[in-house]
Amino acid sequence: MNFFQFLFTKAFVKQLLLAVVVLIALIFLTLWWLKFTTNHNETTEVPNLAKMSLDKVEEKLDEMSLRYEILDSANYNPDFPRYSVIEQIPKPGKFVKENRKLYLTLNPSGYRQIEVPNILGRTRRQAEPTLLAMGFEIGKISYRPHISDNVLEMRFNGEQLEPGTKIQKTSVIDLIVGDQSLNKIQIEGEESSEENQDTPIENIEENNGEF
Repeated sequence: MNFFQFLFTKAFVKQLLLAVVVLIALIFLTLWWLKFTTNHNETTEVPNLAKMSLDKVEEKLDEMSLRYEILDSANYNPDFPRYSVIEQIPKPGKFVKENRKLYLTLNPSGYRQIEVPNILGRTRRQAEPTLLAMGFEIGKISYRPHISDNVLEMRFNGEQLEPGTKIQKTSVIDLIVGDQSLNKIQIEGEESSEENQDTPIENIEENNGEF
């Protein structure tokens, strides 16, 4: 009996049918196992975690069999409590499978600290836009006798503030500016000197007229 004749024997046909049945059974068992282990068609709606503290987030997600991971802190947002969730991935309302990890971004404790620019020696008109553009606020403006109208000093919380110092963004900076009063005194002094110089000349001319 050659190989081709063996393919048509009852023994081979029975073995072939048995192999097909076993293969089909294995396929069904594999699909059932995948369905069981991956919770096929079983999803959970992602809750809205905005403005929630980490303690409440952990409690909420444990109830829903979900996990979380902190990505980073965003720029400070005063509309959200400190250290609360400010952003999340996936977004609220999305459906995910159990044990899915949510990625959270937290609101920091406050605005970040930035260096104070050097505005000393600049006019008030130049200094104020520079501070405002960097996120600071202008507080009290005081004047000091000086020849110019330049910024002479910066103060923060009553203390002298040096350029390059790092303070929190949105901090209020007070300015001490020159009032140009010394410049007026100098001009008046020069005018008085010129008048005094003219007087002797007039007297000399009058005396010359008498001789």
